[in-house]
Amino acid sequence: MAPRTQMGSGRLSRGLLLLWALLGTGLCHAGATAGGFGQDARTSPPVIIFNWTAQLVEETYANATQKCWDLFVDLMRNVTALELCEWKVISRPYSLLQACLEDWADHLHYGYPNALAEQYIFQSHHRYFHNCTLEHQVYFDPPEDVLLAMIIAPICLIPFLVTLVIWRSKDGKAQP
Repeated sequence: MAPRTQMGSGRLSRGLLLLWALLGTGLCHAGATAGGFGQDARTSPPVIIFNWTAQLVEETYANATQKCWDLFVDLMRNVTALELCEWKVISRPYSLLQACLEDWADHLHYGYPNALAEQYIFQSHHRYFHNCTLEHQVYFDPPEDVLLAMIIAPICLIPFLVTLVIWRSKDGKAQP
């Protein structure tokens, strides 16, 4: 009797998982004939059912997102250092990266946004766009005392102007 090997933390190895997936789809039963319920197997197309496990979905998504990243890096090779902060230049590669990550997540029913997609987005910002600063000055609210004066001044000015108009119109004479 052969000694029994123990798997780490009860997980199937990748080879066994792949074998299980192939057996589950019927791809390993090439010589077997389908039979059942009196219907000829040649008249109906075979139905392939694939039972995705969470680990297999994550691994597939990780491989797909790596290809998305490789495409992004390849597209960014055409961008010069001076153009890295110009949205017109980088919008296409950046949008393609985001769309690729989202499309693969949708295709695999993985959920988007997810940690892996965020990691690639953060990696793109850290690697390519970390030196980009805003060209335009960012405007902040004025201090509270200045803001209060800017609000109260027109409010106080309105009654003064109304009083002035009424006082000038009491004269009764038409002004030319």
